[in-house]
Amino acid sequence: MTTTTRSLVALLDGWRDGGGPAFRALAARVRLLAVDGRLASGSRLPAERELAAALGVSRTTVSAAYAALRESGHLLSVRGSGSAVQLPGPRAADPALPASLDLTRAVLPCAPQVHAAAVLAAADLPAATARDRPGGGYDLVGLPELRELLAARYTARGLPTRPEEVLVTLGAQAAIGLLARTCTSPGDRVLVESPTYPHALDALRAAGARPVTVPVRAATARETGGWDADALEQAFARARPALAHLMPSFHNPTGAVMPEDVRRRVVELARRYGTRLVVDETTAELAVDGPAPGPFPADAVHVGTVAKTLWGGLRIGWVRADARLVRHLAQHRSPWELGTPVLEQLLVARALPHLDDVLADRREQLRAGRDTLLRLLAAAVPEWELPRVAGGFCAWVNLGAEASSALVTAAARRGLQLTAGPRFGVDGAFERFLRVPFGHPPEVLERAVPLLAAAWAEARTADRTTAPLADVV
Repeated sequence: MTTTTRSLVALLDGWRDGGGPAFRALAARVRLLAVDGRLASGSRLPAERELAAALGVSRTTVSAAYAALRESGHLLSVRGSGSAVQLPGPRAADPALPASLDLTRAVLPCAPQVHAAAVLAAADLPAATARDRPGGGYDLVGLPELRELLAARYTARGLPTRPEEVLVTLGAQAAIGLLARTCTSPGDRVLVESPTYPHALDALRAAGARPVTVPVRAATARETGGWDADALEQAFARARPALAHLMPSFHNPTGAVMPEDVRRRVVELARRYGTRLVVDETTAELAVDGPAPGPFPADAVHVGTVAKTLWGGLRIGWVRADARLVRHLAQHRSPWELGTPVLEQLLVARALPHLDDVLADRREQLRAGRDTLLRLLAAAVPEWELPRVAGGFCAWVNLGAEASSALVTAAARRGLQLTAGPRFGVDGAFERFLRVPFGHPPEVLERAVPLLAAAWAEARTADRTTAPLADVV
């Protein structure tokens, strides 16, 4: 895959804003684009002379930038084949750099209920293997007891569900990828929110889908935020998408919640234009203020996971859909995946009866993190516009300037890892925004915010010389 000069120049917009040596600023921006996924690993960059002409700089500047990227492990150059983006392998820690605080991941620590469930699951394993069904432990649909528990939980939330309407997967990301591969064809239009969860967008693009965006705004002191119902209707009518991926409950990254009247309108539009609705409920039960929203109607395909409630290392998710689609999905899981681990399913089955207790604890943890973060940011960077967040993990902060990439680069020099706003956009938008997760303990946020404020001061005036080495979850 080759990155065209035109597309790279567009991604590099503003790369000189911070001043400093031009080759270092250019290398820093290319490095950041590679790390946060806007330049795909393996994609070839333009030739040095061609890029220099397009940027209006000397070839020496581009050559020095490419050399710096090769030195840092972010570029591989082969004679006759050009230079391709890559992500470096793990390196020994540099003692000259500060210890890293990773705020790229919107996660919570492992719930204590997981430990007890793991012990019980291990005890259940002999019985589970004794009644092993044909297939030798390769489970393409999910353990019956887990599907029953998940169906019962949907029913209790107001969406009557039978076990045969549940398919257990390797997390929500695997569920989205499976739906994208089986419910779309290459070239199909797919409706997505903007901003959106980047890995879901990656899965849709990997299936050959063409994203069509509808804006979502975070609620602030000045506006209510959310989805524009008229824009939704126009997008459905214009694109007639084969599939729509939506996060209506504590949207990632804005934290918005779709009102009931807009939900009903979306369902009507999907029916009218033959669009399959995929409702991503990864964060739907993580309410901080007030009750969690109810599920979408049965027309929608629901995707869920325990990674955000129980533990990120527990890679169990599911699809809730009509039984016919569940059978279809199960038949098409291979060759991308060969089933879901049985022991982890047993663990989740043991933990699910205690999920309400977990959610009560999570509410307190998230409230403490949110209140701490917003209080510290208001004091340290009063010029930023802070969101009102009722649930989920993140604050989608308006910086008031197109400096998100520069800020992330400056923060990395201080040992603070963040993800730039454009990672959450389809076409490089959102340089004015930064996602800051607040699921970390308050003491971590108290260490992070001063670093963030110092990086903000630098980002507006200093050169950019490094980039973060982290992905987004």
